[in-house]
Amino acid sequence: MSQTISQGGNAAAGTSHDITGKGLKTGQLGLLAVVVLGISTIAPAYTLTGALGPTIAEAGLQVPVIFLIGFIPMILVSLAYRELNADSPDSGTTFTWVTKAFGPWVGWMGGWGLLAANIIVLSNLAGVAVDFFYLFLAQLTGNPELADLASNTLLNVATCFVFVALAVWVSYRGLHTTKIVQYGLVGFQLVALGIFVAMAFANWSTSETAIPFSWEWFDVTKIETFGQIAAGISLSIFVYWGWDVCLTVNEETANGKKTAGLAGTLTAVVVLGIYLIVTIATMMFAGVGDTGIGLNNEENSANIFTALASPVMGPFAILMSLAVLSSSAASLQSTFTSPSRSLLAMAHYGALPKPFANMSRKFATPGFATIAAGVVSAGFYAIMHVISQNVLNDTILALGLMICFYYGLTAIACAWYFRGSVFSSVRNFVLRLLCPVLGGVGLFVVFFQTAVDSWAPEFGSGSEIFGVGLVFVLGIGILALGAVFMVVMARLRPGFFRGETIRRDTPALVVPE
Repeated sequence: MSQTISQGGNAAAGTSHDITGKGLKTGQLGLLAVVVLGISTIAPAYTLTGALGPTIAEAGLQVPVIFLIGFIPMILVSLAYRELNADSPDSGTTFTWVTKAFGPWVGWMGGWGLLAANIIVLSNLAGVAVDFFYLFLAQLTGNPELADLASNTLLNVATCFVFVALAVWVSYRGLHTTKIVQYGLVGFQLVALGIFVAMAFANWSTSETAIPFSWEWFDVTKIETFGQIAAGISLSIFVYWGWDVCLTVNEETANGKKTAGLAGTLTAVVVLGIYLIVTIATMMFAGVGDTGIGLNNEENSANIFTALASPVMGPFAILMSLAVLSSSAASLQSTFTSPSRSLLAMAHYGALPKPFANMSRKFATPGFATIAAGVVSAGFYAIMHVISQNVLNDTILALGLMICFYYGLTAIACAWYFRGSVFSSVRNFVLRLLCPVLGGVGLFVVFFQTAVDSWAPEFGSGSEIFGVGLVFVLGIGILALGAVFMVVMARLRPGFFRGETIRRDTPALVVPE
């Protein structure tokens, strides 16, 4: 027996008003399928080839410990997501939960941060897919000149548009089609990474730049400045980002309240293991020098596996090219799941124009939102490809700012939302207050440190706009643009901002009699 004390009109413990269905097809995914979707979105092969070089440039030999430190706020935030999902499973995730905790204005900005992060990474994924597509063609035909086609701006952008269109088509057809595609692509990239690691460990001593393994790589005191730690963590956060897609499909998952949250945590843990073993093997074989295949060589940093595939795998190097290509293509497709459903939720609750809530009658998917996300991400890539000297590096750094913002905001929202029950048990204190606050505060510290550092033009690729670093312009500028759009939407769609569709709420507190 228990007595339920409720604020905001809830009828029972664990329920939450204002959360309503949006027409998505329920029960499509089980635990394994959701974990595969999470791994696909993170895309281990793609993230490492794009982020390992910049992370080593910031942290040197301490990259393994940076990845561990970067994992801490991720796992803490994932626990906060689990608590929020168990209370109010909704495809809007950050948008919906932050709105319920802090009100519509803060909630709208949280949703914008999530959308901005996904749009940025979609353009980045498309860029990597294009590079490795032409590299694969060069290796397949034995004509190295084909790889140079990726440097042709017009052809590069056109190929990017084709990849985005294919990804949108698969996403539009729904999670059943997505699941079939992801099983094959994720399985292949994990096998290829396994072969790369095995051959790197077996042959590391034959490399001219090789270095032996050292436990000092896990010593955080070897890092010279906090700025290096913040930059390294910001980059490592990028390589973990994407597990929250497991929560985005909570309305379409069997037993979504439990399965989606568990899948998010499992995905983060599995990816940590993959990253540590691949990073150690890569460092041992290539070293961290700035010549040859060294990981600090600027010619290698943008695409590590492009430089290392042949030295490590010899005639099997084409497998690595295919792995990164399949990884980026798979993630490009699965990542559309998150912005499309976030746009759907924001429109469903009146925070965006109604067309974003339109559903495909045949596939029960947010058709308009999926297409819109594809158009915006393709356009963003085309613009970035023209103005940035190193589009991959700059978008990764800007993405780190976005991730820290909306993950941190969601974690703090968890602690505030459950404030009425955090002292009712040790479990609630740890999972609803301690972990979310530590994770959220940690991410906001990194956010502010990176924002300050990125003001300088030399941060990132060196690209600038009116003397301000491009990374700062992208990260903070996009958030500021979101605030402008929010004011416009408040005039056009005032109901949501008056709290008529989602109200601030405190969940029921169950007190044993």
